[in-house]
Amino acid sequence: MLYICPLCHSPLTAELNGYACENRHRFDRAKEGYVNLLPVQHKGSKDPGDSPEMIQARRRFLEEGHYQPLRDQVAELLDHYLPATSAPNIVDLGCGEGYYTSAWVKSERQVYGVDVSKFAIKSAAKRYPHIEFSVASGYRLPFAAASLAAIIRIYAPSKGEELMRALCPNGILITVTPAARHLYQFKALIYQDVQLHEEKEEALEGFECLLEKRLHYPLTLSASSATQLLQMTPFAWRASEQVWQTLAECDSFACETDFKITVWRRTEA
Repeated sequence: MLYICPLCHSPLTAELNGYACENRHRFDRAKEGYVNLLPVQHKGSKDPGDSPEMIQARRRFLEEGHYQPLRDQVAELLDHYLPATSAPNIVDLGCGEGYYTSAWVKSERQVYGVDVSKFAIKSAAKRYPHIEFSVASGYRLPFAAASLAAIIRIYAPSKGEELMRALCPNGILITVTPAARHLYQFKALIYQDVQLHEEKEEALEGFECLLEKRLHYPLTLSASSATQLLQMTPFAWRASEQVWQTLAECDSFACETDFKITVWRRTEA
């Protein structure tokens, strides 16, 4: 087992109904199959991460296939760049309800999903029982040092030092961030002065960049799909009642997706 104790960082050993470390810190496995490795002192709020409403909206939207090109592209890159090991361990960081995580699964891999939202992990674990899910933070990954062959990080916040610590030498990190025109049309509904998304160059110490590419394509959404997409984005907090009503009453809504995909390799040093 790759899990480490979030309190003392000792290895966790699987028991009948959960995990325990040598210092007698115990973490029960929920009936859905996941384990909560986010201690209350590390949470920052009562229920961090996405709410049940955001998770339900995202699940409905993603299952309609609107972001399948992104999932397929990342899966191809993972297959191409994953270092050759006998049984690679792969983590989907910020996995949400598991839509993307399920695409990384192959018979020779052990796939883990991590998210700070207990609601998201509960939903994911119920749907994908063959994947190991845990409630945990990208700033304090619950995995042993140099134990992972790959980390996929789609939009999730994280700490570079933790990514480097958990990945094995030559391990792969795939990141997805919004590029300049991502969901530009939603911004036009909400803001008077619409700005392109600022693309910040990420510098990760201990990593070399192997590939950087854009994935840009149009979407034509129904009213229900458009409101679901807005619900699962940070724009939802800024949208007025009029914006929600406009989307709910539209025959269709045209917008753009624009993703920046980067593949990194952890260096030997």
